[in-house]
Amino acid sequence: MAKRDQKPSSNSDKYIALALATSALIINFWAWSLLSPLGTKYADELTLGPIWLALLLAVPVIIGSIGRIPLGMIIDKIGGRAAFIATCLMTALPVFGLVFADTYQYLLLVALLLGIGGASFVIGIPYLSAWFSPKRRGLVLGLYSMGNAGTALSGFATPRLADTIGKDQTFILVGILLVIMAILFALIGKNAPGWQPSKNSALILLKKAAQFRATWDLSAIYAITFGAFVAFGVYLPVLLAISYDLSLTDAATRAAGFVLLATIARPFGGWLADTIGAKRVIKISLLVTSALACFVAFEPTLALQTTVAYLSLAFTLGCSNGAVFALVGKLTDAKIMGSVAGIVGAAGGLGGFFPPLVLGITYQTTHSYAIALILLSVSALCVFAYVHYRFKDKVLYRGV
Repeated sequence: MAKRDQKPSSNSDKYIALALATSALIINFWAWSLLSPLGTKYADELTLGPIWLALLLAVPVIIGSIGRIPLGMIIDKIGGRAAFIATCLMTALPVFGLVFADTYQYLLLVALLLGIGGASFVIGIPYLSAWFSPKRRGLVLGLYSMGNAGTALSGFATPRLADTIGKDQTFILVGILLVIMAILFALIGKNAPGWQPSKNSALILLKKAAQFRATWDLSAIYAITFGAFVAFGVYLPVLLAISYDLSLTDAATRAAGFVLLATIARPFGGWLADTIGAKRVIKISLLVTSALACFVAFEPTLALQTTVAYLSLAFTLGCSNGAVFALVGKLTDAKIMGSVAGIVGAAGGLGGFFPPLVLGITYQTTHSYAIALILLSVSALCVFAYVHYRFKDKVLYRGV
């Protein structure tokens, strides 16, 4: 494998790598999000209350988050090509397992394993950063991050496919797509010509990443911005269906629109980071996120201004997410980039684990989601104050 990866590559190889990585992320995120669009259906079939349903939907999120740390360590050792192949195949197993999930306990077990698909995001950060120069990484990593559209694809396609061809057939289709992606990476995927496996142990790489100051600054930002994105992607179909009396399909479609817009905004945020500076993009995004979250908290109907506010929130979160990983690509040493991306990615995923639980608890106790949205607003303000101080470091954050 090493010899094959070190052969001289044509300029088109880097774009093939980008296309393969983005496609793999789309399918893995579709698999990761399979349960969310069918949440109310499972709630009816298994007679689940709001908290138990929220737990089921949140489990893949936390596993996908925690899994990013060991996966990031492994990437620095084995490379992105091998990591994508293994992850696609490992995610396919629980997807096929959904066909046999007929109890809540079994669903929880499968939900745990589906988290592997969510962990796959960190693979592309070091994999593609090795292919492209630092000046272009903001845009490139933003384009790769559009693979998050797999969540939107799941919200749009999963309930429709379940209605037309059946749930089991839908799961089988997604599982087959994952296997196909693994085969494509095995046949035509390459690591960048200059990539070399790290000679340090995985634990040493993780230690170095943890000692890098920017790791924790970016983790704090990503915990809020990507955490909110994940939380809305997972729970928004339920929130819209319950709060605004929409059908499951209608709610899932609107939620898919939210996720799709946030995903499209990622390369725009990466481009802005390359153009006007990631620090400025992040600070503005945090302030706007706080204002919009507070606004929708007090909107009881799905009027035009409410829809515009939700969509604006999606776009703002996407821009911030794109800027965060632009900084990862620009500031981090290539030897520990996988480990840094793993920690930052885990922080974002963990940031998305608790909000669905908070949403479920607040609705069950108050019959409203307002308190949870206000908490998001306050949290965004707190992180803004934190990074405003941290970004004053002119050595670490000079020129970005």
